[in-house]
Amino acid sequence: MAKRSVALFLLLLLASCGHPGGVMTPVSASLSSSSIAPTSTVDMLVATTREPSGNPATLFNGERSSKPHLTQISISIPAKREAGTVQWPKRLPPDPATDFAVTRVQQIDTVAQGRVWFRQHVHGGHALVFIHGFNNTYEDSVFRLAQLVHDSKMQATPVLFTWPSRAEITAYQYDKESTNYSRTALEQALRTLAADPDVKDITVMAHSMGTWLAMESLRQMGIRDGHVISKIHNVILASPDIDIQVFAKQYVEMGEPRPKFTIFVSQDDKALAVSSFITGRVSRLGAINPAEEPYRSKLENAGITAIDLTKVKTHDRLNHGKFAESPEIVQLIGQRLMTGQTLTDSKVTLGQGITAVVGGTVSTIGTVAATAAAAPVAIIEQPVTRKKPPRAANETLDGDLKQQTLTQ
Repeated sequence: MAKRSVALFLLLLLASCGHPGGVMTPVSASLSSSSIAPTSTVDMLVATTREPSGNPATLFNGERSSKPHLTQISISIPAKREAGTVQWPKRLPPDPATDFAVTRVQQIDTVAQGRVWFRQHVHGGHALVFIHGFNNTYEDSVFRLAQLVHDSKMQATPVLFTWPSRAEITAYQYDKESTNYSRTALEQALRTLAADPDVKDITVMAHSMGTWLAMESLRQMGIRDGHVISKIHNVILASPDIDIQVFAKQYVEMGEPRPKFTIFVSQDDKALAVSSFITGRVSRLGAINPAEEPYRSKLENAGITAIDLTKVKTHDRLNHGKFAESPEIVQLIGQRLMTGQTLTDSKVTLGQGITAVVGGTVSTIGTVAATAAAAPVAIIEQPVTRKKPPRAANETLDGDLKQQTLTQ
């Protein structure tokens, strides 16, 4: 207990400062339309297993609801802003000219109403389902997805699944149990979405502890049906806070055929370092070096693409949200990974040295040199320097990713 308390205290010291809460009350139409600066709008469907707060400024709290709830939300995004950032209001009500601002909230009571909303907001039949991570409020997850959708310019209909996080550093175990509490609800949400004739394909993107929820729901779906629903084409796991051995079992037990998997990792992720510490020093999937053995071979055998963001620099002091805060990575998600493109079939424009392991081949996307940032740079195939695998790697990935007979 003392060890966990120390670890969480260190994480609290590293965490960024907070922001004003209670931003979910829609700004008036007159305030929104009177802004001189132009704005963009992101419309999303939000499914949650959180308990309603009874307060329109927050909508939902961090406690667990006995039934899921569905809401349609519109977010106004100011024109003048740095990509990869969320402009939280400094005071309330927010100013749409300078802040992210909620402009519309409407409860949806039936699946039929949800399908009407999707039909009105369809983008080629593509859907993105985003699952947030540890220590997030309802509004945190709404604004983060709005930022991702806007900055990536993705052509997909955004659906947020937000689970009951208490948004407290000391509530790690409660949050973890809340993901388990929500896995059937997420599975049902994915099934409902896939059953919609207007939906052609689904990308599931999850962050941090939310990757555990995503994997558990997909595994559960695979156990029921023998495989994941065919409309789920892509799964993107960012900074996955998952025990490596457990991930291997989840991956196997979801059956075949599987969606295309991409994971974003970073060896300097301080949040995952703390998670590893409080869970018995077990390596987390999001902190591996995918270019080293045994990870490289395991990923190759499983057909999983790993993108190493260790060299990417953002404003995040925990190095835990690089996937959302790096403009280049956000665009990579929206323009390539969600469309099923590989990272070696054409040129990629990136300004930092980002390593990708695709089919067991270690590649460098872009260039470290800032002077070349504006020029399209083809992926350069790099020879792999084999090193003696670290002891932790052998201890945490000694199984394989092949189908095995279950004994339970």
